[in-house]
Amino acid sequence: MRGLYADVIIDISHEAIDRTFQYAIPDDIAGRIQIGSQVNIPFGKGNNLRKGYVIGISDSTEYDESRIKSIDSLCEDGVAAPGRLLALAAWIKENYGSTMINAIQTVMPVKKTVKSVVVRYVVLSCEDVDTWEYRYMKKNARAKLRLLRELMVRHELPMTEATGTLNVSHQAVKAMEDEGVVRIVEDSRYRDVVSDAVRQQAFEAPDIELNSDQQRIVDDFVSDADQGIHRTYLLHGVTGSGKTEVYVRCIREVVRAGRQAIVLIPEIALTYQTLTYFSRYFGDRVTMVNSKLSSGEKYDQFERARKGDVDVVIGPRSALFTPFEKLGLIIIDEEHESSYKSDSPPKYHARETAIERARLEGASVILGSATPSVESYKRALAGEYRLWTMDSRVEGRTMAETSIVDLRDELHRGNRSIISDELANDIADRLSKREQIMLFINKRGYNSFVSCRSCGEAVKCPHCDVSMALHSGNNTQKGVLVCHYCGFRMPEPDKCPACGSKLIGGYGVGTEKVEQEVHRLFPEARTLRMDRDTTSKKNSHEQILESFGRGDADILIGTQMIVKGHDFSRVTLVGVLLADLTLFSGDYRAGERTFDLLTQAAGRAGRGDVPGKVVIQTYKPDNYAITAAASQDYRAFYDIEEAYRSLMRYPPEWNMMVIMGTGMDEEQLANIMDRMYSLIRGKYINAGHLSVIGPSEPAISKIKDVYRRVLYIKHRDYRMLVDVKDYVEEWLKENGENDVSVFFDLNPVNMY
Repeated sequence: MRGLYADVIIDISHEAIDRTFQYAIPDDIAGRIQIGSQVNIPFGKGNNLRKGYVIGISDSTEYDESRIKSIDSLCEDGVAAPGRLLALAAWIKENYGSTMINAIQTVMPVKKTVKSVVVRYVVLSCEDVDTWEYRYMKKNARAKLRLLRELMVRHELPMTEATGTLNVSHQAVKAMEDEGVVRIVEDSRYRDVVSDAVRQQAFEAPDIELNSDQQRIVDDFVSDADQGIHRTYLLHGVTGSGKTEVYVRCIREVVRAGRQAIVLIPEIALTYQTLTYFSRYFGDRVTMVNSKLSSGEKYDQFERARKGDVDVVIGPRSALFTPFEKLGLIIIDEEHESSYKSDSPPKYHARETAIERARLEGASVILGSATPSVESYKRALAGEYRLWTMDSRVEGRTMAETSIVDLRDELHRGNRSIISDELANDIADRLSKREQIMLFINKRGYNSFVSCRSCGEAVKCPHCDVSMALHSGNNTQKGVLVCHYCGFRMPEPDKCPACGSKLIGGYGVGTEKVEQEVHRLFPEARTLRMDRDTTSKKNSHEQILESFGRGDADILIGTQMIVKGHDFSRVTLVGVLLADLTLFSGDYRAGERTFDLLTQAAGRAGRGDVPGKVVIQTYKPDNYAITAAASQDYRAFYDIEEAYRSLMRYPPEWNMMVIMGTGMDEEQLANIMDRMYSLIRGKYINAGHLSVIGPSEPAISKIKDVYRRVLYIKHRDYRMLVDVKDYVEEWLKENGENDVSVFFDLNPVNMY
């Protein structure tokens, strides 16, 4: 019988995770060892025992067996948090396709150790203070005297205050240290990522009495927790129904039991509002992580979590991998959002990954949404998830009135503005009442594209197979064409690059043009714009939302980041300027995405004491996604969408996998994708109902000078697709090309 071998990483420092060492697994622990197990191993020439983690197990080795050392022992004190995260990485590798190293780098996202922040303090150290005060007065040492007298009151103060506010030089402080009057001490501290505005509201939560729906759900959660039952819950609550307060109460129960919680949000833009709300209950025991933080800031928040210095971590997808030792609850707010699916390999979905992490940790998961994903709602109806429903807004508030405007009628009446007559009248009315307005269009920039009316060619990015969007310049400059995929920029051309004609201009509408039109129609209105262009700097999301929340602007114009979960009590009007942008995106989820965005947008209006109104502008007023969103009827939408998915064999009725190939050489890429198609067809020709489509060009066939080709595989059984993935991965080891990259996307949330 052949022995087993373990691939071991010696430590979890992020520089070292790609260095593995192979060890033989002794027979007496072979049945108990698993990926993620912590083991004691002899290391180096001296065979000193070190701790390591198993990241792979095999029955063969490429090395001389006589030279391979054996694992000394298995650590028996349970699987630590790093080990559980490694087990999660192995699950991601198996289910989404990647190398183990890539999966580990995903679950341990801080890739390098960073220096600690050191704060220096000046501390009074002498006892004969009066004597030194007299000496400094006699010598007219004013700076030293200022510092001494301040220390006589406070005993210690930061060096920055001594040299700044008190204007004492470093040389003077050093001289006082040499005299024995003061001493300088250093203290390491964590980088604080929570703003003063949020800190000021710590532990200031109002005394909210739960309504009957909220209390029923919290009681159900507590009952399960008391019985040691851990499961996945789907909380389907209309916008404004008080889901966040339910989250808080459930987390409170988890924290009381000595465990921690992760709260996932779909957009960084939601961080400020969510963090403020939770800080009112949990104070400095809550923090955040997101991509806007520096490496040092993110590292410090993970360290605080690892050491148990915080109870709650809030953030987008990557916060799921916070290294809590006693994780008790994962909450995914707005669980329907496509941003929870990774857009780079391994292309994991945070929802399924959270459920697997909860299983490893003995924790529960709450999925919350006013518009649950079709997949989650189907599982809830089937009993896989516990379904909770909240059908009405808190405090008896009514849902917003909804009006659908047919833009074809506007055009027939001669209105060529992006703002319909009805919406313009409503805006004027709200401005006169000093109420606030949100205008949503899911396209940034000024024009969507620039095209020639002579030859019909659109100006495309030279590096991507996509037209460039026009962004407006300032008063003295022309506009700029920008590629939204690679960032390439070029000045707005005076003539067509293809034929030389001067009949060239911009078409389509983006947030910049909407803002210009608002200023034309309502010159007195104060506006803010929120899109990727205005939120590229650190803390810019927070600054824009704070400003709008204070009432510094009457109208907030933005892309989808403004319609997700924000709560502004003075907003009484929401305008959806072009609902069709997502409806015809060429994606099988287009209807669902349109319904989600419209419902979420409608949910921003009337969240205070004044009833709200939503105006939805569209060229397709009878489309089922638009009519269901206007009436806030999720079940009507779900029934039609589920039937469509079943008919067309799309998830969740069927499972689908995309195999994406990328490479700089178009011919080489096409060749390997054709061979891959033949391989799959030959191997699985007798597999019932396995559908293989392609290879073909995706909607965008080139990005950043890299060509792309796709294969679509469909089957009812998810495990069948995993088997295809594993088979192709093995084939690529022998037949792949170094210049061609291949990745897998199972049940994609976006088509390619």
